[in-house]
Amino acid sequence: MNDAPMSERHFSQAEAVAYITDALARENVSQPNALSVAKALVNAEIAGQKGHGFSRVASYAVQARSGKVAGYAVPQANLNGAAMLRIDAANGFAFPAIDLAIEQLIPLCAETGIAAAGLTRSHHCGQLGAHVERLAEAGCVAMMFANSPKAMAPWGGNAALFGTNPIAFATPRQGNKPPLVIDMSLSKVARGKVMAAAKAGEVIPQGWALSAAGDPTTDPKAALAGSMVPAGDAKGAALALMVEILSATLIGANHSYDATSFFDAEGDPPGVGQFIIAINANHVGGPNFTNRLETLIEAMLGQDGTRLPGEKRLKNRAHCRANGFAVASHLIKEIDALVQ
Repeated sequence: MNDAPMSERHFSQAEAVAYITDALARENVSQPNALSVAKALVNAEIAGQKGHGFSRVASYAVQARSGKVAGYAVPQANLNGAAMLRIDAANGFAFPAIDLAIEQLIPLCAETGIAAAGLTRSHHCGQLGAHVERLAEAGCVAMMFANSPKAMAPWGGNAALFGTNPIAFATPRQGNKPPLVIDMSLSKVARGKVMAAAKAGEVIPQGWALSAAGDPTTDPKAALAGSMVPAGDAKGAALALMVEILSATLIGANHSYDATSFFDAEGDPPGVGQFIIAINANHVGGPNFTNRLETLIEAMLGQDGTRLPGEKRLKNRAHCRANGFAVASHLIKEIDALVQ
């Protein structure tokens, strides 16, 4: 007999954080690490980045259960020179290591003007924009680069070599305006969206991905077994190479083609890397920086049809914080099944 279909579940932001924290804490994850991960996943969910939200919980949990992710890892930071941090995520989740990097980068770049952090032995880091946004809220202009398990072929090639290798940028704005955040995957779309479609049993649009045979596909499972199409074709592939060098080659993390999957419990820890640069705006542009930025933004928005990147994210976030949000039944069933 088939069970009756389960309805979606409604959460407030706080309830969602508690629910994910509890689910991960039962799966060989320390309470502080579980809370750090839960906050990041819920922030992604309410921003509309569902591929980095609830859809990740079950795969994170089984990886912690198997030991592919060290759930009790404590990230360590070492300062090299005056302003270069080396963060060892210790094969744990990326989010506690990113928390540590941000905590140390803010006072460091206030002192030196510019500071950077290279994170090694790391894992999936979710929506990069959320991390640089925190730095921008503290007055920093920030950039972040991350590599990920192979999913995209170099331009002209036919086998996945690079990850989707996202990049993000954030800058403070004048007054109480939220930071300007630019966050993008270097594939045409983030691979997490394909994963979410596969879990939901949905098709993906033509042009997102290729099958393992190199043919265009709308089947998300075939896409996950194949490769993603780079954003901007050759330009996106070239930027993916740049990100690979900054977030892996330079700092000593695993290259994308050496990293194991973020989605299953098979193999060694992924060991990918992230590279964060924080610039204290007052050291460079002085108090006039945000005035000049607003002038630039006004010139841009003065043209009909334009909008700032991230406007949809801010609207989604405000709506979900005020009204809560629903999570699909198949994800709740998947998470609840972990304890059975």
